[in-house]
Amino acid sequence: MKYISNEKAVLILEDGTYFIGDSIGKKGTSGGEICFNTGMTGYQEIYTDPSYYGQIIVNTTSHIGNYGVHVEEKESIKPTISGIVVNDYSIIHSRAQSNGSLQEYLTENNIVGISNIDTRKIVKHVRSKGAMNCLISSEELDPEKLKLKLKEVPSMAGLELASVVSTKESFFYGDKNAKYKVAALDIGIKTNILKNLSARDCYIQVFPAKTSFEEMEKWNPNGYFLSNGPGDPAVMDYAVQTAKYILDSNKPVFGICLGHQILALASGLSTYKMHHGHRGLNHPIKNLQTGLCEVTSQNHGFCVSKEDIDKNDRVEVTHMNLNDNTIAGIRLNDKPAFSVQYHPEASPGPHDSRYLFDSFIDLMSNN
Repeated sequence: MKYISNEKAVLILEDGTYFIGDSIGKKGTSGGEICFNTGMTGYQEIYTDPSYYGQIIVNTTSHIGNYGVHVEEKESIKPTISGIVVNDYSIIHSRAQSNGSLQEYLTENNIVGISNIDTRKIVKHVRSKGAMNCLISSEELDPEKLKLKLKEVPSMAGLELASVVSTKESFFYGDKNAKYKVAALDIGIKTNILKNLSARDCYIQVFPAKTSFEEMEKWNPNGYFLSNGPGDPAVMDYAVQTAKYILDSNKPVFGICLGHQILALASGLSTYKMHHGHRGLNHPIKNLQTGLCEVTSQNHGFCVSKEDIDKNDRVEVTHMNLNDNTIAGIRLNDKPAFSVQYHPEASPGPHDSRYLFDSFIDLMSNN
């Protein structure tokens, strides 16, 4: 059953293309970079992933909201997205474990959205034209006026957002009597990463993004974790410098997504903004060490330069994206450090890559 709102909304893209649909979530106006996620489930996990901060999400699966929301399925305290774009939106939900409807959740968290528009057409447009900014409004419906307002939305390229979403105070996660102590640099960390580390006998101290290496090292951890997060890694000099100090300590290091890019930058590689990024639960990755393929969850709009790796004897490629041959994983030949461009902690899944957490444990065990 389609949800038909009494309020209309407009989605306008940076190139002037616009769509008229129904208002969902909170009435208002919101801008950000438009991107699409191909996941068939897990919309709440998407909306609460800090890596999506400053972005408006197009869900490619047609039915959104049908299973409501659940308090245990959030990756951060609240949604971090700037807005949502969906086709068939349901205010009626059916699920025994649900804590409420998606509509209530979006309204409570001030998320603006639009439904009943052709999301397939939008995705094809973004795939063709590339990532661009957009604006959703249920307050102003005149496209010409919205074009002017859209100019105020900053480009994702060159934008530092990790320190915005990072914890403001250090905190602990897990059993303090666990075998391993892990210092996690929070540049947008997901809750399920902490759950996966804790499940492997780790006690984690999570540090704010701009914490110095000296401050983290005082805790004398067995290893370091560089988290996922939003924004352009090339402007995060503070995190790159911290990663260099961590590498100099010769302690095991594991990075995911933005953390992967930070590790690469600290190792002398460069990053670049992708045409439209990788976001979904079905991306095929080849493990070059085993020859096996993994189906993975991904969410990134920046990537590590393959050309730089070809000229760097210090870094070895461990994983490749089979859709476009972009770099999906690296390890350092002279340090106990590795990272991947995708999400092994993926919730709701797939779980093909959970072994990477075990690899991190092995590094700490043998160090």
